[in-house]
Order: sequence, then C-alpha cells, then structure tokens
Amino acid sequence: MSVHTSTTKKRKSVAPGVEKAAKRPKIDAASKNGKKETKAKAKDTEFRVIRSEVTLSVSPVFANDIAKGCNELLDSMVMRYIPALQGVVLAHSKLSFLNQKAPILADCPFIICRVAFDATVWSPRIGMRLEGKISVCSPDHISLLIHRTFNVSIPRRHIPENTWEFEHGPAENDPDFGPDAASEEKPSEEVGGKWIHSLTAKPIGDAANNLSFTVIGLTVANEMLSVTGSLQDDPFHPRYSDNKPLPEDDAHDVPEEEPQLPSSDSDSELEDPFDRQERLGKKAAAKRKAEEETAAPKKKKSKRKQS
Repeated sequence: MSVHTSTTKKRKSVAPGVEKAAKRPKIDAASKNGKKETKAKAKDTEFRVIRSEVTLSVSPVFANDIAKGCNELLDSMVMRYIPALQGVVLAHSKLSFLNQKAPILADCPFIICRVAFDATVWSPRIGMRLEGKISVCSPDHISLLIHRTFNVSIPRRHIPENTWEFEHGPAENDPDFGPDAASEEKPSEEVGGKWIHSLTAKPIGDAANNLSFTVIGLTVANEMLSVTGSLQDDPFHPRYSDNKPLPEDDAHDVPEEEPQLPSSDSDSELEDPFDRQERLGKKAAAKRKAEEETAAPKKKKSKRKQS
C-alpha cells in the first residue's frame, strides 16, 4: 500500500450578489516572528505529525465495521520505517474516509477504501543534534539507545582522538578483577572497558550515562531505522569519511590492470549458450572431417590389396 501526504486548503465559495467579507487586519511583525519561530522549532524536532492518505484493501470480515478493519491495517505500519513518510510510524489517529462508497472490484472480495489519517512519525535528519543513553563501549565504536528503542552507533573515527581514549576493563578470566568479582552496583559495560577523557579520566557522557551527538547517517534494514552519529566538531569533513582517497604518491604507484577478454576456447559464463553450442558443433564437424580425410587413404590401400 502506498502512502501519500497532502496539504490541501479548503476555499469557501461565495454566492453571487454577496459581497466579500472585509479584509483581515494586518498581523504585526511580532506575531509573524512568533509563528516563524514555532515553524522553525517544528522543523528541528525529531517527531512530526503528518496528514497522510492511503488506499487500503479491507477484508470482508470487517464488512459491518470497516473503520475497525482500516485501523487494524494501519496498526501494521506502527514501528516500521515508511519511505513515503520518511520516518518510523509511532502512532496513528483521526481516521477519515475520503469517499462515501467503497467499491468491490471484479471477483476480489476485499473492500477498497481511500482513507486519510494523522501519522506520528519519528523522523531524524542529517545534521540534527540528538541525545541517547550509552549501552555498549568498545575500542572501535560506541552504541547508544534513543528513547530506549532506536539504535545509534558512533564509529571510532568520529570520536575525537585528542580528547577521548579507550580504557580497557578487567579481563574476564581474572579472578580478582573479573566479572565474578565485580559488585552488582557497577554497570556491565565497565567490564569490557569505557571511553574516558584523556586529561581528567572522566567517563564519556553525563552522570545519567547520556551522550549528545550529531546525526551523520541513516540506515534502513528490515523496515527498521538505525542512526550513525559523530562527536566531532566538523563531522562532515572528508577526513572522517569511510572512502578516503589515496595519497598522490601511492595513487601513481598503483598499476592499472588492462581488461582481459575471455578466450574463445574457454567455456566462460559470459558466453551466450546458443553461440557456445554453435561453436562446439563447428568444432566437432571439423574434427569429423579431418578424421574422414585421414581414413580415406587407408581405405584405398586396403581395396588395392584386396584386388
């Protein structure tokens, strides 16, 4: 099912002979600025409410209560990333039917309904500042949870090396400092290690183990959205990118490999099966002809001897 968003404005029709109402008084600059600020705040937030439209195929079991069937179908969208809404649907409300009649097409028993609804969406964007709770610390990344639900990963290259350093925890097989000897009050992530400040040795994050970061990437897998974050002051600088270009000296030293075409004798997977069959047939015919030519003199000699 495809979801569409719409922002339509209704216009009141004026009957003929009726004068138009007087123009509204101009809004002062302060109120305009206030509206602009509220719109800017709405854009900066990670949560949005979007009025959407979708066509649903309702099962005939809901013929007596089509709204219930539509709500159940919309429930299947919750906690899934919907590309048309550019976010994860958290809730839906204000269901309304766009048509007074719902058709049943041909032999299909399902009821086709065009509905509109308000979708509450979690929609983070690139460059946004968010905060999550640290769940795992390792030498190559930091894992966080946003709202105890959404995963965040901060790679090592996006952790400032001059500010933070990784402190390894006690070994698991150490009887004095291992996990068996650790008290229950200590968090489990300290067993594997933690990121600390290079000067003050203070663990990364605040007292509640929360950490602020900049969103630099979004990954969608199995209809789930995960976030890639950064702690760098300039997270979008090319030196923090995965695909780093080769230095100029090394780039000239790399030899360029010339493309090699597959040989005609080899049975390559790129060869067309009909061409391959024709080639093998010609090869077999040539071999048979050569054998016949070599066998012809021998037959003549045997006939002469018999005569």
